[in-house]
Amino acid sequence: QVQLVESGGGLVQAGGSLRLSCTASGRTFTMGWFRQAPGKGREFVAVSNWNDDTYYGDSVEGRFFISRDNAKNTMYLQMTNLKPEDTAVYYCTADPGWTNIQGMSVPQWYDYWGQGTQVTVSS
Repeated sequence: QVQLVESGGGLVQAGGSLRLSCTASGRTFTMGWFRQAPGKGREFVAVSNWNDDTYYGDSVEGRFFISRDNAKNTMYLQMTNLKPEDTAVYYCTADPGWTNIQGMSVPQWYDYWGQGTQVTVSS
């Protein structure tokens, strides 16, 4: 069982930046981020593996950047040019496997989840 702990959420103005962190209790091949806004389903944000293969969701590509420090079992999400529509609870997720973007953009594919961290972008 892998435990995931997110940090770095908060309140930021539109156009600003924020960095989220997620630390895992053990090594996991795949780590990623989803987000969930009030009244909406969980949306795929980004995912990466040990080999630095990376996928991004369409709504964040070019603005959000995922990175990992495998020695620390930690993943980061650098969010830039934030928009009010980025407001959501951001969840860290992990899984021992890897597949195509169609599979990995579905939350049911992942085995492990963090508790979430709130990101609020004011206009």
